[in-house]
Amino acid sequence: MLGPGVMKFLLNLSKSTHKAKAVTKFRAELGLPDTGNPLFEGQHSPTRVLALFSELFGRPQPDWPPQTRITGFCFYDGHHEVAVPPELKIFLDNGPPPLVFTLGSSAVWVARDFFRESVDAAKRLGRRAVLLIGDERNLPRLVPEGVMVLDYVPYQSLLPKASAVVHHGGVGTTSQGLLAGVPTLIVPFAFDQSDNAEHARRLGTSRTLYRKNYFGPRVATELHELLTQPSYARRAIEVSQNLRLEKGPARAADLIEESILQRPKSPGELAYASGH
Repeated sequence: MLGPGVMKFLLNLSKSTHKAKAVTKFRAELGLPDTGNPLFEGQHSPTRVLALFSELFGRPQPDWPPQTRITGFCFYDGHHEVAVPPELKIFLDNGPPPLVFTLGSSAVWVARDFFRESVDAAKRLGRRAVLLIGDERNLPRLVPEGVMVLDYVPYQSLLPKASAVVHHGGVGTTSQGLLAGVPTLIVPFAFDQSDNAEHARRLGTSRTLYRKNYFGPRVATELHELLTQPSYARRAIEVSQNLRLEKGPARAADLIEESILQRPKSPGELAYASGH
């Protein structure tokens, strides 16, 4: 950690950027009220802030805006847009549950040797595997028997059938991993991914391996722990069952509607409602 002094300096430096000054100037030209630095203030609605994740994943914190409400995860899977390839169905039906390796929609563009080391780990464990490589440039040079390579598959069609899932820790992929009810190994690349990995670790469903240490032998060791310690699988199932009871989109919609109904009406709206 850099410490609070360094972070304060960096934040103050960011607040004085040309982009922030340009937004402030443009706002004044339009006659809009000054709501603070556009990068650091005024980004929260004064009536309602929705935290689109499960309370299992993150509890309310003292520094949150007081109008924040946790809704539960709002899962999007895209299963209605992309069909599961027939060859994958055959693969899944004709052998033990595979390991699944994926880097979501962002880290997949900086995968480097992730999939090559993943193949090595699967071979060391004697496990079948599915690689969701996202782009042909990520195709490992050697793909052994028992390893299937695909660009993309809807997570809810695949992850519950895995023995374990290895991913980068993006919040969408993390939530889908928790929903799947299988142990996960999270390999953070950037942004909020380390934080997401820590939340999953605290739930008892996951282990964390940082990108700089992602080598076949170490990956195999981490996966061996996930697959042989019963607590990970047991806890993954418990968390999945709880998440399936949550209705994040419905809760979010209810809170938005409630906020609209409670909003003070303008004079024009009151006149329209009274028929004048």
